[in-house]
Amino acid sequence: MEHAEGYERRWWILGVLCLSLLVIGLDNTILNVALPTLVRDLGASTSQLQWIVDAYTLIFAGLLLTAGSLSDRFGRRTALATGLVIFGAGSLASAFAGSASTLILTRALMGIGGAFIMPSTLSILTNVFPAEERGRAIGIWAGVSGLGIGIGPVVGGWLLTHFWWGSVFLVNVPVVIFALIAGRLIVPNSKDPSAPRLDPVGAVLSIVGLISLVYGIIEAPSHGWTDPLILTAFGMAAVVLTSFITWELRSDHPMLNLEFFKNPRFTAANISVTLVFFALFGSLFFLTQYLQFVLGYSALQAGYRVAPIAVVLIVVSPITGRLVNQLGNKVLVALGMGTVAAGLWYLSTLTIASGYGHVLISIMVLGTGMALAMTPATESIMGSLPLAKAGVGSAMNDTTRQIGGALGVAILGSVFASAYTATLGPWLTGLPASAATAAQSSVGAAIAVGNQVGGVAGIALVTAAKSSFIQAMDRGLAVGTAVTLVGAIVSLIWLPKRAVDVEAMELHIERPEGVSVLVAEGVDV
Repeated sequence: MEHAEGYERRWWILGVLCLSLLVIGLDNTILNVALPTLVRDLGASTSQLQWIVDAYTLIFAGLLLTAGSLSDRFGRRTALATGLVIFGAGSLASAFAGSASTLILTRALMGIGGAFIMPSTLSILTNVFPAEERGRAIGIWAGVSGLGIGIGPVVGGWLLTHFWWGSVFLVNVPVVIFALIAGRLIVPNSKDPSAPRLDPVGAVLSIVGLISLVYGIIEAPSHGWTDPLILTAFGMAAVVLTSFITWELRSDHPMLNLEFFKNPRFTAANISVTLVFFALFGSLFFLTQYLQFVLGYSALQAGYRVAPIAVVLIVVSPITGRLVNQLGNKVLVALGMGTVAAGLWYLSTLTIASGYGHVLISIMVLGTGMALAMTPATESIMGSLPLAKAGVGSAMNDTTRQIGGALGVAILGSVFASAYTATLGPWLTGLPASAATAAQSSVGAAIAVGNQVGGVAGIALVTAAKSSFIQAMDRGLAVGTAVTLVGAIVSLIWLPKRAVDVEAMELHIERPEGVSVLVAEGVDV
């Protein structure tokens, strides 16, 4: 049997890909720990802090499909190397940024690099590993992709304890240099042999549409879902993405072949990935605040206590990869989504008297469910496409992650905010208007106001703030539980048990002499 280029080095290649992926996974979570320091050292406003985080996310999500398509055309190793260089340059510039405004721009540059790195890692993996080993390799890839979420706060806290805030960016540079050198030496430069023409119109429409959509999702909780700015963003996203779909359907060289979505394996798996990350990011949004404000841990202590979810992901994901061929995608994805729902439900039963033990059990269950669902869902997406289209397929997988995560924070955050405001309201009578407004803005502010008030009234306000936070969090997590159960049902109904004999979506193409043929993975033209 003839193997793809790089087959003999495939596990070493996977190591380089995972190292490249880890840098991206660490980036946002490691930065969150440094935000208070940026306020002190750079004088960053609340709005600037939000843009330091969001500039990366917006550019990253908006460019993914375009970057994936370019990697298919010009070579995946080339795209990976380009992304690493840009990401490394952005990290170096961020470390020495002299102002918050400069840091926003350098973070956007890092987003461009990340958009080329992430889809390249999965598409290279898909091309190097044969179908019978792909599930196991994707399991390791999926475990590493979740690892940064857990260890980012710990690494960030340690760096801030011993160095200055720029170290959270500077730490990326030696990793990027090593990955560049190792990648050049051992990673093959696979690409789409048909080399379709570029689709600049599709690229522009996808970038504008996705940035508008993600911007609206991110900003909605703070502005309000009916705010004119948010409605404009969603309206623009709807118009531009509809135009993108129309253009791609009519184009003879589409950036994203929408015929892929006729394959239930591809579509149902993308929905599952979206909902898994909806649950993960939505729950982490609550957890970090609960650990710090309600249980009183520092940012570093809270990071240590979230880290077990990363351990579970890195242990269970490779095991799940081995089970894909035995149990099939349908069973594993549905079981995983059901387990995620169980973890969210148990977390939603927190009370004012609950401690970290309750949280630990929840995140262990949550991490197990994520690992069970994410690996076979990702394998389904990549296995349902021709190898030549692995770049844009990987980008689609990554785009659904970003949108799902942003939706989780936005929707569950909005449910939480309305419940928190309503529950705390009766306890704010008698306070000055400014103090009451501050207390309703966040549990941290409410605790600060209570401590300022002091005495019995202050203690009562602090207790009420913590209780209101937990009740509101429980309500948000209940919504997350329901959404995840819907994902499990979608998997059971529409996701095939396993790939059919001809794995990839069949594509109609024209030979020069005009004879229509079918092309699929593993079938020679």
